[in-house]
Amino acid sequence: KKKKKKKKKKKKKKKKKTILDYTLMISDFINTYKRLLNATNYRHKRYLYHEFNLSNRLTGLIGPRGSGKTTLLLQYIKAQIKNLDEVIYLSIDHLYFSENSLIDLIQTLYEDYGVRYCFLDEVHKYSGWDQALKNLYDSYPDLTIVFSGSSSMDLVKSSYDLSRRAVMFKLKGMSFREYLLFNEVAEIPSVSYREIIEERSEVEKKLAGIKKLKGHFKAYLNSGYYPFYLEDSDSYRQKIVRIVEKIIYEDISNFYSLKTASLSNLKRIIAYLSTIPPGKVNVNNLSKHIGVDNKTIQNYLTILAESGLVQLLSSEKSGGALLKKTEKIYLDNPNLYSAIAEEVGHSAQLGTVREIFFINMMRGAGENIFYSNTGDFIVGDTVFEVGGKGKDKKQISKKLESSYLVKDDILYGSKYEIPLYLFGFLY
Repeated sequence: KKKKKKKKKKKKKKKKKTILDYTLMISDFINTYKRLLNATNYRHKRYLYHEFNLSNRLTGLIGPRGSGKTTLLLQYIKAQIKNLDEVIYLSIDHLYFSENSLIDLIQTLYEDYGVRYCFLDEVHKYSGWDQALKNLYDSYPDLTIVFSGSSSMDLVKSSYDLSRRAVMFKLKGMSFREYLLFNEVAEIPSVSYREIIEERSEVEKKLAGIKKLKGHFKAYLNSGYYPFYLEDSDSYRQKIVRIVEKIIYEDISNFYSLKTASLSNLKRIIAYLSTIPPGKVNVNNLSKHIGVDNKTIQNYLTILAESGLVQLLSSEKSGGALLKKTEKIYLDNPNLYSAIAEEVGHSAQLGTVREIFFINMMRGAGENIFYSNTGDFIVGDTVFEVGGKGKDKKQISKKLESSYLVKDDILYGSKYEIPLYLFGFLY
């Protein structure tokens, strides 16, 4: 009997300690949220900030690591929500969530603390994140849920059908326009693709007053795509390499449940793409280099594309079948390409940097771009050949009236020429 009483006493003590720890943990989460909010003082906002809204009860923000999702969410909370005590911001990669229930924590915050807005950062780190979001959405009709996560969080694939409940926003890295803005060089509104094609001279006039514009553009291509460049430019490329490691061995590993051998192959593909010109890379030679079949390589490329590490281009003939007929394979952005090339001991090729920039900006503006046999790329009926200022019209001569040379190292274009940097103002 005495032993049983002792056991009961121990259980009671353990229970009291658990309640106390739980209360302290909630207090710690709230303090962390308030501390982060107070430290968020960025005067400038990313391009997506003005489109982002909470008109839906379930809102998602996805994008590659390092693209600035956390900052955007904190800026939005600080500027757009009146009662900050009704809000909680939680980073789901916190060790707490490896052993404890997210739903139980939200229930306590809702019932005991009056929380009505939940911002769940890095939600893909939580095991069963899709079911948890669905349960929270269905159980609390007056709770607004905002979550952020990896680019590979495809809600359409979710077994809990979140696609019809959630409104999704996708955040890319910084455009050249944003780079100038955040570096306090110039505050210029974005321009449309149509304006660049039809009103290029007017656009150039607006930008003519920016001092050292060509120098800033070269600096951006080298290091300026990821917002964390603003924090420490010296370790910028090392941080990019670490981000690639985290995307492969954490995000992709968890989301796609891949084995170590497959993850190593993904890393080898990334390294290989940094050493070979895009036109010479295809599924067949990747298959030979990596040592797996074509179907597996295509699956790897799909995963890397969904995760924001590579860009896949199909030919204009294959239409929307982007992944069925991959003609060209690129790393996602110029900074990523240069950082990986340096890591594996190769020099980044300027021609590849220019092409990656062009594709990245076009897609950032929502334009459908394809590989062209006439020039480098085609958008709608317009062909583009990308190169340096010495590039001639030979490649586009067969379709001259609907083609342009997109040239680096020039500030002003002509009838058939468009400065490359202009496309950095698309978003």
